[in-house]
Amino acid sequence: MLTATAAGALLGALWFVPSANATSTGSHESARDDRPETSAAPHHETTASTGRLADTGGFDTTPYVIGGTAFLGLGAGFVAYSVRRERSAAARGAAY
Repeated sequence: MLTATAAGALLGALWFVPSANATSTGSHESARDDRPETSAAPHHETTASTGRLADTGGFDTTPYVIGGTAFLGLGAGFVAYSVRRERSAAARGAAY
């Protein structure tokens, strides 16, 4: 009953979190070209010259994987401990 109440409270709180819809008010149908008119030196395509966002590479998920694994192991340990404790208490109760 306590778990259901906590889950309901969490879902109720998340109901009021605003959504992040990425919409644009401007028109982006034509590509933007900010390159200078001179072409004496070789020109490399950069984010400043193309008007696009930078590709920053992959996202490092290692800390999240390690933390998630640690919490999963901790939770499994608590479950195993409580099951063992419940069985030993039931065995003591049957002996009396």
